[in-house]
Amino acid sequence: MPDNPTKTQGAQTPVADTPTEPAVTADLAAEHGLNAAEYDRVLATLGRTPTLTELGLYSVMWSEHCSYKSSRRHLKKLPTSGPQVIQGPGENAGVVDIGNGQAAIFKMESHNHPSFIEPYQGAATGVGGILRDVFTMGARPVALLNALSFGAPDHAKTQHLVSGVVAGIGGYGNCVGVPTVGGETRFHSRYNGNILVNAMAVGLADADKIFYSAAAGVGNPVVYVGAKTGRDGIHGATMASAEFSEDSAEKRPTVQVGDPFTEKLLIEACLELMATDAIVAIQDMGAAGLTSSSAEMAGKGGVGIRLDLDRVPTREDAMTAYEMMLSESQERMLMVLKPGREDQARAIFEKWELDFAVIGALTDTGRMTLVNGGRTVADVPLDSLTDDAPNYDRPHVPSEPRPLLRPDEVPAADDMGQAILDMVGAPDLASRRWIWEQYDHTVMGDTIARPGGDAAIVRVHGTNKGLALTADCTPRYCEADPFEGGKQAVAETWRNLSAVGAEPLAVTDCLNFGNPERPEIMGQFVGCIEGMAQACEALGYPVVSGNVSLYNETEGQAILPTPTLGGVGLIRNLDHRASPGIKRAGDAVFLLGETRGHLGASLYAAHALGHDAGAPPPVDLDLEMRAGGLVRQEIALGRLDTVHDLSDGGLAEALATLMLAGDGYGLDVRLPNDPDGQPLAAHAALFGEDQGRYLVCLPADRAEAFAHACAEARVPVERIGDTVAGPQLAIAGVATLALDDLRAAHERFLPTLMA
Repeated sequence: MPDNPTKTQGAQTPVADTPTEPAVTADLAAEHGLNAAEYDRVLATLGRTPTLTELGLYSVMWSEHCSYKSSRRHLKKLPTSGPQVIQGPGENAGVVDIGNGQAAIFKMESHNHPSFIEPYQGAATGVGGILRDVFTMGARPVALLNALSFGAPDHAKTQHLVSGVVAGIGGYGNCVGVPTVGGETRFHSRYNGNILVNAMAVGLADADKIFYSAAAGVGNPVVYVGAKTGRDGIHGATMASAEFSEDSAEKRPTVQVGDPFTEKLLIEACLELMATDAIVAIQDMGAAGLTSSSAEMAGKGGVGIRLDLDRVPTREDAMTAYEMMLSESQERMLMVLKPGREDQARAIFEKWELDFAVIGALTDTGRMTLVNGGRTVADVPLDSLTDDAPNYDRPHVPSEPRPLLRPDEVPAADDMGQAILDMVGAPDLASRRWIWEQYDHTVMGDTIARPGGDAAIVRVHGTNKGLALTADCTPRYCEADPFEGGKQAVAETWRNLSAVGAEPLAVTDCLNFGNPERPEIMGQFVGCIEGMAQACEALGYPVVSGNVSLYNETEGQAILPTPTLGGVGLIRNLDHRASPGIKRAGDAVFLLGETRGHLGASLYAAHALGHDAGAPPPVDLDLEMRAGGLVRQEIALGRLDTVHDLSDGGLAEALATLMLAGDGYGLDVRLPNDPDGQPLAAHAALFGEDQGRYLVCLPADRAEAFAHACAEARVPVERIGDTVAGPQLAIAGVATLALDDLRAAHERFLPTLMA
């Protein structure tokens, strides 16, 4: 590099990367995912034809995955601040205050396309990438979650994809030593050609020791650390921003390859260096690798950056500048250090047997300048890659509202007991034990509530407080009514956190949709965002981080709209928490909320009619606030320890779960009435998915006081029965089912599918 790499005299004229590389044309730009108007913008910005390396820079930074060009104007509708928020969207992860000088740092991201092409590595590197988003901010990762959407169980690829994805998540998380504590899994034919793998990570840090990515200090060294760069993952961001076709398997080279053991070393080395004051800024190399990390760091800091690519550690011979900048090889980080701290940092990373190289410096030019083989191979304005990326106002049309579905329009089962067994054993509701038993959910020794409950709970190490964590979405609601579906996704995480006694703090989102260039798909996206915004605003429950994944479709068939929400809550005293399982005989069983028997967009209606039908249940945010607050209050006072929220499968699922998660006790209950005290049809009362409801059990001598507390909080409540010593579910006038039969039905699906 020149003696003073921080100064340049305006733009330098690059030369071709190598004589053998193709000339850049409009056709080549189109192959890189740039449309004609975008390529014209590149030409106008540079005042010349870009080099191949420069074309690569624009192709990844202007991809949907990196630029959010179809979504960012709508993301601004989401509430992102609050007294608990230390850092909202715009950084690697969101940060919330959890008291005592501590912070929780968390984010969720997608790795959908790579996981469909190569399920093991796609899922594994999704875990690795989301971990880096968290520890790059100074947090020690303490928990992982995931939200998985697979095709129909009988689809030819489903078994292979489930096997590979679950193995990849377990293989990476288990090896890196971070517990996988929760999540959700669904099966639906609309994911046959495009599965979803959403990964979430949560970490803990001191609130006054958060690290950010904005570079600062002209002349400060830019440092590469971690694993070497290879050719894996090139164009991963671009591939993630395009529809699939029948030849998608040919995109396997764009899938990254992960090494969890190197990631573990990287975590420890970064945290050790973070304990010093040597770091100015830090960013992981995720989508678009060295390109996005360097451009975003310098862009946020309002400085320029000059990199000498000859200094980049590589594991393959003769890598070009184009390949080094676009590689998405895993387990790599980029840092800006204070001057003179290079040797201190080098000693730490070499101790952990990781690569360390000073590859450049910050400049005052506002440009990204890349040198390779003694030639300038790229010289572009940084703003053009980041802030000035395309920002589209895509045409969008609202979804046609579905009519309400009356209970008498849905066939009632002849044998209601068998219908309950069929529902608890259906793919949507069956036990996920086969999946989560492959994950180490107890490593680190702080997991309090294992997978399978309403929310996982992880102790804040060395304290008696805990984080409650959940991931939720109901895609069939979002398709039937995007606005109500968006509201419900938020409310569902709120209820799951409240059900264990946690104060909901904030959410991260992973917004999975089809092709935004189709107005009906963009309409789904906008509707869900606006519903989420209304719910988050009403509940004081901001969005602090997230990810958008578009173009999730194959041959024109889009996935169900799937805005997954990851919720984080705080339990201030772990001695007072709740779980779904029955703990005693003789408890009173109460149903909180209003039961109207709403079967629209329900699982029962889909099974009974053979297709999704009807409008989804409305979400009353005021009732959600009151009911959730009451439940949390009663748990915090030590008066309530058995709670389960009602969602998919309605009351039938909730009753079964109380028994399946308990210690062998049973239930003697009757069906609830509607808000006017009138009886409901049995199938509507059992399987209706009315929102804002909880099922709770508490000692009978507290029943009157609890009913009074509900009345004071204006929460509808009805005592529907009692817990009993005998292991059976007795529903008056409807059915009596043995616990063993419920368990056999519930546990059968996944082992049979994966046999």
